[in-house]
Amino acid sequence: MSEITRLLDQLHQAFDGEPWSGPSLLTTLTGLTAAPAASRPVAAAHSIWEITQHLTAWTGVVRRRLAENQLLQLSDAEDWPPQPALPTEDQWQVVLVALHKAHEQLLTTVAAIPEAGLDHHIGSTFDRPQGLGSTAYATLHGIAQHYLYHAGQIALLRKALSNN
Repeated sequence: MSEITRLLDQLHQAFDGEPWSGPSLLTTLTGLTAAPAASRPVAAAHSIWEITQHLTAWTGVVRRRLAENQLLQLSDAEDWPPQPALPTEDQWQVVLVALHKAHEQLLTTVAAIPEAGLDHHIGSTFDRPQGLGSTAYATLHGIAQHYLYHAGQIALLRKALSNN
């Protein structure tokens, strides 16, 4: 099995599979409606809605870093987009569709990476062979870990919602 295939499997497991660490990201979002997604059961924490938008933003950044070989960053507003003041179910569905779309686009980009490209440092050029960022391989492991980190947060927020 190629390393690209293994990485695609890790991304799948973290996003909507059955990772050994616990529920996948989509499992933690299943059945959630707009009102609880936008609520703040922990006052100083981000809402599930905000976390979901944050995940979408970073999945897009990782895809673009790999596709464009640029060490892209996000502004604070792009990193944590605000949720609507009066969230609706339709708006929540748009957020969830955007997350799915970003993940699918990432998988398409990863599938096109040549095996030798996994050791490439993002941002590398002829003048700067080591680039400024981590390797494509480390970046892909990082986004899978990012999915699971926030899946854990979402699970805890859902638990806090059920206790209120």
